[in-house]
Amino acid sequence: MTVSTWTAQQVAQKVINNDELFILDVRNADAFADWKIEGHKFEYLNIPYFELLDGVEEILPKLPADKDILVVCAKEGSSIMVAEMLAEEGLDVAYLQGGMKSWSMYLEPIKVADLTDGGELYQFVRLGKGCLSYMIISGGEAAIIDAVRFTEVFTNFAAEKGATIKHVFDTHLHADHISGGRHIAAQTGATYYLPEKDAEEVVFDYTALEDGLTVKIGASQIEVGALYSPGHTIGSTSFVIDHRFLLTGDILFIDSIGRPDLAGLAEDWVADLRETLYSRYRALAEDLIVLPAHFMIIDELNEDGTVARRLGDLFAQNHGLNVSDADEFRHLVTDNLPPQPNAYQEIRHVNMGKVTPNNDEQTEMEIGPNRCAVR
Repeated sequence: MTVSTWTAQQVAQKVINNDELFILDVRNADAFADWKIEGHKFEYLNIPYFELLDGVEEILPKLPADKDILVVCAKEGSSIMVAEMLAEEGLDVAYLQGGMKSWSMYLEPIKVADLTDGGELYQFVRLGKGCLSYMIISGGEAAIIDAVRFTEVFTNFAAEKGATIKHVFDTHLHADHISGGRHIAAQTGATYYLPEKDAEEVVFDYTALEDGLTVKIGASQIEVGALYSPGHTIGSTSFVIDHRFLLTGDILFIDSIGRPDLAGLAEDWVADLRETLYSRYRALAEDLIVLPAHFMIIDELNEDGTVARRLGDLFAQNHGLNVSDADEFRHLVTDNLPPQPNAYQEIRHVNMGKVTPNNDEQTEMEIGPNRCAVR
């Protein structure tokens, strides 16, 4: 039978469309347990490829006859081998081009909403890493918030929309992924904003992102307003877009809250985190739509693939926003920290401009799930 090649984009559409898919993941068991392709209706079988070197006959009864079968490995080679063996046994199968490496890198742009006077807001969903980036477009101008390192995705998208990138923001100094913000600014002549309190060690020029800063985009003057919101980092800053959307960075997620320890200062920053979540955010309109910089699990995606919830609903449903006792909150945050993100200290140094690894090294740094939230 046949072996097909699927791109990360094709798999992303399976996720967003809520399609069924059977994934045969031939990576080692620990790699599969740590991180896999997630979908609402996906089924999985994890068999390390070295267990299949002598043949695939024993796993044939475990494979469905009525679902698409996708073979996945780390970089592609092993999945091609296994897919060809399955095809020789009479199955139609596909393998993921570029393996989990390509899945980690793929971004799916999804329109969140129309804004005032013809403006648009897009969310770039990095399904394999859980990163969320944003672009506001209005009157031929664009602003980008929390761009990941794949700069051409953003510059090409803006060009397709006939927009010139004027402003690039990072909500904080990221530790789980490499930012593309300052590189996009350098390529386009845009202004790059970074919270000054997070930038004490950076070695490049930037514009200080300060509480109360308001930037207006395009002829319709769509407002991007900065709100100081420390806790994940000491400089973390949120944005209110068009008086309708709250971009929370890594402070507030759909099902959790941000961890305060990635600069080694969990105990110091817990009070800041609580102040942001329980005072600064509580003072905002509950009808604001929360757009975080990450998602943790596939269930946080809406039917259209976006990650967004009403702030008032999170006040009611998110456990991290409903801990009345300050000491209990401290324990919730400091006692429930997941493992540190892969290479997070090295990633922080990259984002400070101190080191410049090559593309393959950057890819290895980012492999694996994001871990920016409290469990």
